[in-house]
Amino acid sequence: MTPTLKAIFQYIIILAVTVLLTWLSLRNLDISTTETGYNTWTYLIKTWQDANKNWLMLMAVFAMASHILRAERWKMLMKPSGNETRLSYSFLSLMVGYLVNLVIPRGGEISRCYNLYKLDKTPVEVSFGTVITERVVDVVCLLTLVVLAFIVESKKLLLFVESLPFGSDRLYLLLYFAISILFLGAVFWLFYKKSTRVNLFINKTWKGVREGLLSVFKLERKALFIFYSVVIWALYFIMSYTVIQAFPETSHLGMTAVLSLFAIGSIAMAAPLPGGTGSYHLLVPQGLIFLYSIPANNAFAFTVIFHGWQTLIMIAGGAISLIVTLVIVKKNSVKT
Repeated sequence: MTPTLKAIFQYIIILAVTVLLTWLSLRNLDISTTETGYNTWTYLIKTWQDANKNWLMLMAVFAMASHILRAERWKMLMKPSGNETRLSYSFLSLMVGYLVNLVIPRGGEISRCYNLYKLDKTPVEVSFGTVITERVVDVVCLLTLVVLAFIVESKKLLLFVESLPFGSDRLYLLLYFAISILFLGAVFWLFYKKSTRVNLFINKTWKGVREGLLSVFKLERKALFIFYSVVIWALYFIMSYTVIQAFPETSHLGMTAVLSLFAIGSIAMAAPLPGGTGSYHLLVPQGLIFLYSIPANNAFAFTVIFHGWQTLIMIAGGAISLIVTLVIVKKNSVKT
């Protein structure tokens, strides 16, 4: 199988899995035909047809701008370790990572490092350390937005959190996960101590990861790194605003509502699920219904199309980036 055909085959599999996961998250969605005159799928199609496509295309432009800035920020983090890369390579690897994340939760973090290694031989352990640094910065930005949202809409959001159907057994669930992690850690430690080869591998990996983690403290232009981080998350916020403006049912919502829904959506997307599928479709509609009295039919249709449009952009960008990567790698192998 040629690299191009292999990439197309991978893309088809990823697309099929993504469609399956989306269907699973929507299978219980029931739009009453007596109230709307539509079944679930025709109602979704009607909602898409009624949406302002100019706003949706603008959202796609902002999305690509945020990805380019994120790729540039990642490129900055790798420079202090002596592993300079091209913006095009970091962008291609980032988009491939987004594509993999749609199938394997957090799998994109490793795959984008491996993709970069194929392009310019940047050590995976070093680039992975920079990815962890990126994630720490993103968590700080997310928490800042969540805190800001709770300050602006504290009463509504607190009532919303209390209304979520998490159940009274969540403490036991957390305890179970904590015990499981401790047990796995103990097994890993015993295995680590008994295997010299594994020991050497982990030491080498940890050295590279540590180098990547510390790269943020060795940046030549720290202010520019902070600026990029702020702009990236500002673009995420603007993306939410443009999509909300695209639908007649939500276009009347103000900036405080956009902030609240953006915070809810960001938390849902952070869940360890492929592309946030499932968690996003649970939390965002509930936020629209509970906080802003959007009818359930409209809230679910809005969420499905919003998430679907974001996913489509990632699939298209990731698939193209995967094919371009394979072409570049093939050309480089021919030259050598």
